[in-house]
Amino acid sequence: MTPAATPDRARILLLHLGVLALLFALQFVLPAYHHASLSRILVLAVFAGGYNLAMGYGGMLSLGHAMFFGAGLYAAALGVRDLGLAPGAALTLGVAAGLALAAATGALALRTGAAAFMIVTLMLSQAFYLAILYFNRVTMGEEGFVLDAAARVLNLGALTFSLADPTVRYNVALALFAVCMLGSLLLVRGPAGLTLTAIRENEPRAALLGYNTFAWRLAALTLSGGMAAAAGGLYALLFGYAGASFAAFPYSVYPLLWVLVGGAGTVLGPLAGVALMFYLVDLSSGLTRGYLIVVGLVLVLMVLKFPAGLLGTLRDRRFRWLP
Repeated sequence: MTPAATPDRARILLLHLGVLALLFALQFVLPAYHHASLSRILVLAVFAGGYNLAMGYGGMLSLGHAMFFGAGLYAAALGVRDLGLAPGAALTLGVAAGLALAAATGALALRTGAAAFMIVTLMLSQAFYLAILYFNRVTMGEEGFVLDAAARVLNLGALTFSLADPTVRYNVALALFAVCMLGSLLLVRGPAGLTLTAIRENEPRAALLGYNTFAWRLAALTLSGGMAAAAGGLYALLFGYAGASFAAFPYSVYPLLWVLVGGAGTVLGPLAGVALMFYLVDLSSGLTRGYLIVVGLVLVLMVLKFPAGLLGTLRDRRFRWLP
């Protein structure tokens, strides 16, 4: 490691730990509404972080990530409702479902070109969504179903925690976000992240150097799907609801917008993008029924002022050390 890299490494670590410390402290001062909102934002930021791994670092523009989120959501929710699984086991089942589905999707879609990759992921995601609607006796379709609070109790030895409790919900969401964020940071700052970035920038050259680009991209997409499924599974467990709308097409577009707004290829970009979009929609919908017009105008202005997203533009213009 060069001498110049050591201060950057320290600054990066302090920044990300500082963000986690701030998020932990906010729960003690936020009013109830924003406390609940931030819990939701943290879970969705894990979803966006998974998408960022595939698109921001891997260069794979997927339109099917709602499928992975929905797989985790339903696997966890059905595991609790029909199999009587504890929350930890249900979440593990959700992550496993997302990993398996992402691996199968990647094995098929990554054999195509960039444009065809988008179409294949979109078609598979839509097929998954239609399957949820078809088996509505189990999934309850668009209506969805609610998980009883009594079934969402986390047992840690002699201690029990209800995931319906706002404080527990917030800290569990923060814990998953912290694990995924720090894991992503270690990944993208290490040899694997550099290899993935090299494949994104010039796949033929990476292949010429001896890298199995298909295997690397498949691994990245599988991990991305696992993170999305973890977010979906935890969403069902924390908020006690599963419905087909979470597997619909908009939930494949939302993570794309969150990542682009926050900064593709930045570790903290997904969190910034989710928080900004969440409160932009929340505040504008309280002012006018045409809130989507307001949201659209703000996004256009952001694209003009921050072409690489919030943190991406800051990195390009000032903080070159941001990962």
